[in-house]
Amino acid sequence: MKQSQPYLLTPGPLTTSDATKEAMLADWGSWDQDFNAITRDVCERLLAMANASDTHVCVPMQGSGSFSVEATLGTLVPKDGKVLVLINGAYGKRIAQSLEYIGRDYAVIDKGDYEPPRGDEVRLALAEDPAITHVAVVYCETSSGILNPIDEIAAVVAEAGKRLLIDAMSAFGALPVDAKTLPFEAVISAANKCIEGVPGFGYAIVRRDSLEQCKGRAHSLCLDLYEQWRYMEATGQWRFTPPTHVIVAFQQALNEHAQEGGCEGRLARYTRNRDQMVNGMRAMGFATLLEDQWLSPIITTFMSPTDPAFEFKTFYNLLKEKGLIIYPGKLTEAESFRVGCIGQLYEPQINALLEAVAQTLAQMNITLKAVA
Repeated sequence: MKQSQPYLLTPGPLTTSDATKEAMLADWGSWDQDFNAITRDVCERLLAMANASDTHVCVPMQGSGSFSVEATLGTLVPKDGKVLVLINGAYGKRIAQSLEYIGRDYAVIDKGDYEPPRGDEVRLALAEDPAITHVAVVYCETSSGILNPIDEIAAVVAEAGKRLLIDAMSAFGALPVDAKTLPFEAVISAANKCIEGVPGFGYAIVRRDSLEQCKGRAHSLCLDLYEQWRYMEATGQWRFTPPTHVIVAFQQALNEHAQEGGCEGRLARYTRNRDQMVNGMRAMGFATLLEDQWLSPIITTFMSPTDPAFEFKTFYNLLKEKGLIIYPGKLTEAESFRVGCIGQLYEPQINALLEAVAQTLAQMNITLKAVA
């Protein structure tokens, strides 16, 4: 399996369909009514995907997903608010770092690289600190591949009368998000994740009644989610130059998402990819960082072999020569690497990955024992 460009086994950017790429071949006027109609269609479909059309609004924001996370924090959290940040990887830490930059108070529950935050811990932290107004959590922490128990956390936050902000960057579009059953203030994601668009914008799905109260809160002109929403509501246009080609490509990606069966269909494929990959890698001797119950269908972290002949850069480059790009590890205490399950990946691509890994181990003169 060698194509002209390598397959990206990463958590985004990822391998997109030919039709999604081809959608970017036309140019669009950023104030044109046809382009504005595409933006409106995209937002309406994202709200419907979250079963949130009656209660929430969708606000797209230029830039990577982290831009939308910071915009959401800076707009929804009052200057005298306080956020409890649930951390078990790099992206939870990034939320805390963003709050530090924008001058919002916060506390953390840091579980390290291996464990999810649990409802009882959140309940205790909220009881001990009544100043907390919001809780922020990453749905799927892709630095480790852990899938956090979002329903459990949401129930505890709602019980305490606090507001939940969910970084669903690598989850939305595959893992379930239903505003009717999952109480959240905001869910944030980006174009180049499970809906399989290309990088260039993110979006926040926010409770309308909350966003209406946020005028003047933002720390930034460009990252003011309230003003972005109000301008779009009034004019149908983006406040500043939008990533036109990326939006049109995303509309095509949404079409393909629907054709695959929506979130359920995409989750089923990603889960098959993960199971096939994990079983094959374990058979070759690679151990997963996480126990099976916490493995996400988005990306999996594998521990690097202890064989002194293993060197990640060499391993990576040999796989790239075979048309496959993986991700380095992002753990603080252990050597690891990550392999994604999302994007235009199917059984043949996962088979090709496993064959390429076996060939690469042989090239590196590494022999491993199967992991039970």
